[in-house]
Formats: sequence, structure tokens, C-alpha cells
Amino acid sequence: MTAPVPPQQASGWQAELTLGFEARADKTVLGKRSQRGPLAVQRPFYPEGPVCHAYVLHPPGGVVGGDQLTLNATVAPAASALLTTPGATKFYRSNGQQASQQQHFRVTGGVLEWLPQENIFFPGGNSVLSTNIHLDAAARYIGWEIHCLGRPVIHEPFAHGNLLSSTRLYRERQPQFIDRLSIGGGQDLHGAAGLRQQPVIATLLATPAGRDTLAGVQPLCATPLAHGQAGVTLLHDVLVVRYLGASTAEAHHLFRHIWHHIRPLVTGRAAVTPRIWNT
Repeated sequence: MTAPVPPQQASGWQAELTLGFEARADKTVLGKRSQRGPLAVQRPFYPEGPVCHAYVLHPPGGVVGGDQLTLNATVAPAASALLTTPGATKFYRSNGQQASQQQHFRVTGGVLEWLPQENIFFPGGNSVLSTNIHLDAAARYIGWEIHCLGRPVIHEPFAHGNLLSSTRLYRERQPQFIDRLSIGGGQDLHGAAGLRQQPVIATLLATPAGRDTLAGVQPLCATPLAHGQAGVTLLHDVLVVRYLGASTAEAHHLFRHIWHHIRPLVTGRAAVTPRIWNT
């Protein structure tokens, strides 16, 4: 069954959300917030005291051709913020126009965690995603992105469509991790150099990390998975975890397990699960 193209404005949604987190007294506050179009953030939550948890919302519920979404987040010295989303972001099939989502994160002596739900790319979509992370020498970062190509639960593969996804992480303006995924239809899902017919690809990044962090994560990735495979490596001081498989739920479970293990090592704080994950 082919998914319908949801109604939209002729030029698509033009949305931008800018967030600035600052340390004040004994906690991190959302000191700056501006928005244009249908991107918003709920009021901050403090399930672990000083760390500010914020949920990024996209009320239309999906992204269509012509939409341009931009998320900007800055974290000031001594501030600590955790951003997540309440549900999956759906990129619907396109009417010919391109949909774009850009994320720009800048951390200066603080801590940022970007832990969203998955992105689901419907067959026939035309999407460009870009994540740029800029860290200073003292900044700390944990983030992940989980992409699901097609809708495997109902046996609907990403047989046609386009996806270009890129992630760039810099420390002190020096590139530490640059990644690019280009999918131009079903042919790129096959083959040893492609996605090996697997619809779910996910990446977790954590920095600064060292050999002790790598050694602790290796057994978690070596544990056999029911629907995929995982691996971990260390590039400079960036821990990189990859998942390739058939289940977004399995990718989330693995990444959350790893997050609970590495968060004390990377940020100095024990993991406290965002409330929205339990709903």
C-alpha cells in the first residue's frame, strides 16, 4: 500500500527553532528561545536536578517535500542540556520537492546530549539531513541518530526515493568525525558495500572518550542481536558506535544501554532516563 502525500502549503513549512542553555545558580536554564514556524520546545524538565531536559516538537507530525526545518542549540560554559523528541520524525514521499532538516549544535565548556527518536523515510521521499556539531576544548557531547528506510513492519521497502544524510563533528574547529550517507533508491540497500538489505542504520557519537570507554562498550556491541549487528571504534577522542539491522526498537535498546554505561564516563553524571521515553 502506497502512503498518501499529506496536504501542505505550496512552498512547504519554513521552520526554525533556536535554543540557548546557560548555567544559573544551581541548574541549567533555557535562557534563550526563539521560533519561527512549526518547531517548538516544551517547558524544561529537571528529573535529575541541575541538568535541563527539553523535548523538541514538530506539531505537523511529519515532513514533506518543500519543508525546511532548522534546529539551533548552544550550550554555555558549565551548562548541561539533554534534548530528545517525543516520537519518530516521518519524512513522507515527495511530490518532487526536497525536504530538508538541519541541526546546528555549538557547545562551549558545557555538556549537550542529543538523543532523538528515529527518523522514518517513506518510499518516494526526497530528503536531506545535516547535523553539525561544534565543540570547544572543554565541551562534552553524546548524540545519536537512527534512520529507518521504508516501513519494514508492513513490508514496505525504500524501493525508490532519495536520502542524503551528513554528520560533521568539530573540536576547536578541527574535524573529528565526518560522515555522509547517500541513498538513491533500492539499489543502494543491497550489496556488501551498501546496507546489505537492512533498513535501519544508526550511529552514536560520544566525546571525549578514551580506551577505557571503548573497552567498556565493546562487550555490549559483541553481544548477539536478534535483528542486526553493531560495532564500536575510537576516532581521536570520539567514540563511534554503529548499528545496521532491521529493528529501530533494537537500535534504541542498544543505544540506551550504551548511554547508561558511558554517560558517567563522558559527562560525570549517572544516566537518568527522560520521562518522555516511558510514555
